[in-house]
Amino acid sequence: MKIDKILPFAKNLLKKAVQPGDIVIDATVGNGNDTVFLADLVGESGHVYGFDIQEEAIASSKERLNQQSLAGRATVFHSGHEHLSHLIPDIDHGKVTGAIFNLGYLPGSDKTIVTRPETTIAAIQQLLKMMAAEGIIVLVIYHGHKGGAEERDSLLHFCQQIDQKTAHVLQYQFINQQNHPAFIIAIEKI
Repeated sequence: MKIDKILPFAKNLLKKAVQPGDIVIDATVGNGNDTVFLADLVGESGHVYGFDIQEEAIASSKERLNQQSLAGRATVFHSGHEHLSHLIPDIDHGKVTGAIFNLGYLPGSDKTIVTRPETTIAAIQQLLKMMAAEGIIVLVIYHGHKGGAEERDSLLHFCQQIDQKTAHVLQYQFINQQNHPAFIIAIEKI
């Protein structure tokens, strides 16, 4: 397949925006895969701030970071992403070049614990103030679960209202797939 699938496309966007030494956010650490990916991208002089409300996700992410000898490059908070501007040190505000959200539920876990549109929108609003110019926020939207359609619709509405002088907003999705295929919204700060 020559067209990037959803997750490779998300990673390629981040690779274009993030350089060694940068500050990045994993807004939903989940099983830690993106946290490790971002820690590798920022190198020894950069830093990843990760957020999740589930202790299981925090433990899994820390374990993956330790296995890859990347724990020193990341700080993982047992907190919702809507608190990111308060938890990330002020010195790093204005320096964030990349952020990723994998929305929905933690794979292999309790499917009733899901991301919510109001917390995700609050986090995006905070990030738009904290990001460097040309920084990218990637939203991977899984919407086949209970509450997923509401979150999808709220985020689409919110992102369509972002002033074009503030950011470029892109939607990337496959339109002929069944069963609520995930899609991406990418927000690049101007």
